[in-house]
Amino acid sequence: MAREQLHVLNALDAAKTQLYHFTAIVIAGMGFFTDAYDLFCISLVTKLLGRIYYHQNGAAKPGNLPPNVSAAVNGVAFCGTLAGQLFFGWLGDKLGRKKVYGMTLMLMVIASVASGLSFGDEPKAVMATLCFFRFWLGFGIGGDYPLSATIMSEYANKKTRGAFIAAVFAMQGFGILAGGMVAIIVSAAFKAGYPAPAYQDNALASTVPEADYVWRIILMFGALPAALTYYWRMKMPETARYTALVAKNAKQAAADMSKVLQVELEAEQEKVEEFAQKKGNNFGLFTKEFLKRHGLHLLGTTSTWFLLDIAFYSQNLFQKDIFSAIGWIPPAQTMNALDEVYRIARAQTLIALCSTVPGYWFTVFFIDKIGRFAIQLMGFFFMTVFMFALAIPYTHWTHRENRIGFVIMYSLTFFFANFGPNATTFVVPAEIFPARLRSTCHGISAAAGKAGAIIGAFGFLYAAQPTDPNKTDAGYPPGIGIRNALIVLGCVNFLGMLFTLLVPESKGKSLEEMSKENEEDENVTELRAQGGNDIRTVPV
Repeated sequence: MAREQLHVLNALDAAKTQLYHFTAIVIAGMGFFTDAYDLFCISLVTKLLGRIYYHQNGAAKPGNLPPNVSAAVNGVAFCGTLAGQLFFGWLGDKLGRKKVYGMTLMLMVIASVASGLSFGDEPKAVMATLCFFRFWLGFGIGGDYPLSATIMSEYANKKTRGAFIAAVFAMQGFGILAGGMVAIIVSAAFKAGYPAPAYQDNALASTVPEADYVWRIILMFGALPAALTYYWRMKMPETARYTALVAKNAKQAAADMSKVLQVELEAEQEKVEEFAQKKGNNFGLFTKEFLKRHGLHLLGTTSTWFLLDIAFYSQNLFQKDIFSAIGWIPPAQTMNALDEVYRIARAQTLIALCSTVPGYWFTVFFIDKIGRFAIQLMGFFFMTVFMFALAIPYTHWTHRENRIGFVIMYSLTFFFANFGPNATTFVVPAEIFPARLRSTCHGISAAAGKAGAIIGAFGFLYAAQPTDPNKTDAGYPPGIGIRNALIVLGCVNFLGMLFTLLVPESKGKSLEEMSKENEEDENVTELRAQGGNDIRTVPV
């Protein structure tokens, strides 16, 4: 049995799309722009780091990062992100969304700048410094996931909430695109200013000393968009749902939202206190009541995000290896260091432009029309189909005349990841849990995703190595090959489709409807139905 909703929350649910909605999208979205830029630009510079710091005189191929260093550089930010999602997700429910929001952004700015600096010029010192600051960068990025999603869901109206949260997440697409474009511009500028021969012509001269600035500039640029939005984040008022339902301050909630919505709203302190006294609205995360109401939902959001990210991040971080395997990027020894950065960045930008960015915005346009569940199920289904279509006839795709077909199929898997579970796994956890646990549960779901990303990033690094020990990259044991690795990813996507069945549909419903915060205890309702008058001591 539903209770009467607070006027301030009704006003937010029924509000027409206004300027403050778009302002909130940009402010929250710039965090995701930075997140994506920082997490993905590292994959553009790893080959350059290998050439600069791990060059071996007389070697037939340019220097490569050793397996343990490569895994650390690629994966350490994910470890930081996972920790940040859990910590800041919990903190966002304890201190409020706004208080914690500024902390995560400053951490991202400082760590972005610092990751381009290094103590000493020895490979070990440079890599240790890079890994240390990228962990803290990831920690800040992790906080942005639950906070941005929760803030946007609590500000949005009922009708277009899915599109608004998805639009925040879609800024990731522009972040990936910007990472590629910055790398193209910086490497092209240095290439023009400092010409160098190919590695096979002159191994030592192929990496000019100035190349050391290239990777630093690319990484440090990530601080700029985050720094630009700090002022606006600090001006955003706390969300009405946190102020009213968690902090129990109806007067402040009404005052804040009156300014935002530019309408008069009455404070309903008595109603807030009445809500607070209901036992059904006080259960914690580790309680039987939470397990009964939201246990399967949390399993659904964590498992689908976990499975998606295994496939998504292993694909994304190792695009350059797949491009090399099909001949899109020539052999490393035929290029100089800056030319290699330029070509990898160009290939990644093309994929982002053709499939990644459109996929995100398809979700934005369709999520409130066809719903979260349908988009997620469809996305996982097509990712499974295209992954198997790439993997089973893999030898066919490696032939020179078929490589365009391979890139189209590979792009389609990305398109359906983004017009599918990559966006919906972010949206749904911000809608279906109670306000006092919303940020925490989103953080747990996102952390499960990052655990999948770590498996994808680290596992794929080894799994994609050829089965022939003579053909593996230096320092790597034989793997199962790219073909078998893609088959494994196809199976992972299929499991994602099955676990999607645990996720509820939240299209067109208010947040309180989804979390059942405006409903009385079943026991209370039952007693009322039976004509019971004394309902003060009903067990939960």
